[in-house]
Amino acid sequence: MLNRNGNLKKILIIGVILIFLIFNFIPPTLSINVLKKNTPDDTRAFNGNILFAPQASTTTYLIDNNGNVKHTWVSSYLPGQSVYMLENGNLLRTAKIVTVWPGGAGGGLQELTWNGNIIWDFTYYNDNHLSHHDIEILPNGNILMIAWEYKTPAQAIAAGRNPNNIGSTFMVDHIIEVKKTGPTSGDIVWEWHIWDHLIQDYDQTKENYGAVADHPELIDINFGKEDIDWNHVNSIDYNEEFNQILISSFGQDEIWVIDHSTTTEEAAGHTGGNSGKGGDILYRWGNPRAYRAGTVNDQKFFGQHDAKWIESGCPGEGNILVFNNGLDRPQGKYSSVDEILPPVDANGNYSYTPGSAYGPEEQIWMYTAENPTNFYSYRLSGAQRLSDGNTLICNGAFGIFFEVTPEKATIWEYTNPYPAPLINQVFKISHYESQTSGPNLDCEGSFNWENVGVGESLNGSFKVKNIGDNGTLLNWEIVKYPSWGNWTFTPEFGKNLTPEDEFFIVEVDVIAPDKKNKEYRGEIKVVNQDNPEDFDIVPIYLKTPLDKIIFNKPLLKFLRLLILQFPILYQIFS
Repeated sequence: MLNRNGNLKKILIIGVILIFLIFNFIPPTLSINVLKKNTPDDTRAFNGNILFAPQASTTTYLIDNNGNVKHTWVSSYLPGQSVYMLENGNLLRTAKIVTVWPGGAGGGLQELTWNGNIIWDFTYYNDNHLSHHDIEILPNGNILMIAWEYKTPAQAIAAGRNPNNIGSTFMVDHIIEVKKTGPTSGDIVWEWHIWDHLIQDYDQTKENYGAVADHPELIDINFGKEDIDWNHVNSIDYNEEFNQILISSFGQDEIWVIDHSTTTEEAAGHTGGNSGKGGDILYRWGNPRAYRAGTVNDQKFFGQHDAKWIESGCPGEGNILVFNNGLDRPQGKYSSVDEILPPVDANGNYSYTPGSAYGPEEQIWMYTAENPTNFYSYRLSGAQRLSDGNTLICNGAFGIFFEVTPEKATIWEYTNPYPAPLINQVFKISHYESQTSGPNLDCEGSFNWENVGVGESLNGSFKVKNIGDNGTLLNWEIVKYPSWGNWTFTPEFGKNLTPEDEFFIVEVDVIAPDKKNKEYRGEIKVVNQDNPEDFDIVPIYLKTPLDKIIFNKPLLKFLRLLILQFPILYQIFS
């Protein structure tokens, strides 16, 4: 009886494991419906590429609007949240070098070449501070970084914090500007600290005492929804025209603008810089309760992310776009993308009437789903205005990217399948326009061969296109492919390909390596013969099984793939 019960228990456990693995870790190649368009040939969808780094993956992806993976970068670390591309094509990627609470912790920043070589590896982490969430690339090449600094409960109380609202530590945000000086080094050339701009009316015997309502340029140390991670600043942006910085403070449900034209000394005070206000807040919006200028009914932001100025050349340029997560929104659990028109003049000065809330009273554009609760991301997420007026949105909690028109029609949608369907969360995405000056090489396609018999002959194809100006001629050739396997390309080069030709198909044949149970990764590099800087990559993945048996029946093939991916299952069934 005991043996029978033991067998039943074992079968039940195996069944639960199988169900969990099937629904959580199905390989991306087996996922379906990752890409949706309003119509298959919808030309309204964005041109260019999207860059993103799944939270649960060490790989960063660049995809086009067909969902094709254009390039990947592999790191030793999970992302410290954000990733960006530099003008030279290099990748700037935050790195989670330490795993600590709360969310968004990073500690590292790396610059990688197109081929994945790390050329800058900077850390900002010790017992006193830790970088997190987001970065911003300045026009001079310096990098703005968000970071926590740790204060003791005694320090927080001395600054006027209510002792009933303090945890084991008190984390306050600051910003540093880093200038690269070497492969692993950088100088901090400017910094700004929230700690220098506090106000409180809780205890007149402590520092920073004053009337909160009379000082909207300061931050009430006793206002916020978190006791430990007080501000949880989760995004940073830069306005070159005004030399100002925009940050999103999750803890206060607000966005803040500060002056970057100050020296570090001025940034710690209340005078200096273009504004004459030092490091004090120039503009804030989203929750006027934070400075005693409104009630809960006046609150606009609820756990917001990714506040940014709309870029020059895009409809609404100079306005502020924010992903409003809707966390604890009184009207219900739904997210929105909000655009506001800040009351700023040509010199970067913001109008304000003392005793009132900063304008505007309402957003000038807002996206929600037709049924609002159908669109909800309680954390992460972002949005970006495109040059054609459409808005690209990242539902980060569910790994869904989609594009909407100004009329709020969805014309493109993509569900991130990496690293697996139910662990596909993404902090934010960034869109990059394709350059189309002269001939411009583009390749479409990838190779993903799994359960391949050793020595097996495989074939496939990819497309080469000239996406440059009309009338241009593209001369291309294959210059690199994997050293493993025996490869044949038909053809290996081409001449005089025009945009009007649409595309050229390259047939690929390869004999798989003779090693069992091994994964192979590589890429095919195709270059423009007249411009070596113009190239594209076709990614390759190949995996051989434990032996030469090749399963043809779909169900057996799937089960074998599942078992081989997870050693615990292989041991059980062996």
